[in-house]
Amino acid sequence: MDGPEREGRKLHRSFGGLALLGILLVVAGLVGLVYTGVATPTSMILFGWLLLVGGLVGLVHAVQSRGTSYFWLGVVVAALNIAAGVVVIRHPHGTAEALTMFAALLFLTGGVFRLVGSVVVRGPQFGWTLLQGAFGLLLGLLVLFDWPHSSLYVLGCFFSLALLFDGLGLIAIGIGGRRIVSMVSEQMTAGGDKGEETDPLTQDSQKWSET
Repeated sequence: MDGPEREGRKLHRSFGGLALLGILLVVAGLVGLVYTGVATPTSMILFGWLLLVGGLVGLVHAVQSRGTSYFWLGVVVAALNIAAGVVVIRHPHGTAEALTMFAALLFLTGGVFRLVGSVVVRGPQFGWTLLQGAFGLLLGLLVLFDWPHSSLYVLGCFFSLALLFDGLGLIAIGIGGRRIVSMVSEQMTAGGDKGEETDPLTQDSQKWSET
């Protein structure tokens, strides 16, 4: 029983670590929602470093695979990632403005397509699709009308919300996993105790000693 108990404790600690990470993400998301002016450039700088590091890793892989047919493609993609990362890191506010404009256009086009599609198709999800389209169109217009000032808080708000919901998901997984591991451990312990009480070899030895 030492092996399963040891594995159970490891799983228990692993799920506890997930829950702790989820709490940290939730706290970071809440702080980002309060200070969106700081969250937006921070998210841009993190995005730039991700592009830069990803480009460097891709360049190393491309060099290692030289002589293959996709060598130059890997070099070009890595160079573009590195260049984009450097631009984003050096100009986070300008990048935030450009990405905010792009997000507003995405909301507008997505909302229009959903509205038109819901009216033309009129499927079983007509009301829900119509509501999604109207919400996307309204959100795109609000972001676009307040641009470029909206770039100071839109991306930071989205980034903080992503952290918040990811953190809540990790907390749910961690707590649920710990409960499942505890239930399985208790059942295994109860089954082991019951098996020891009804062990036929133990009963036979007891009867033989009594006689």
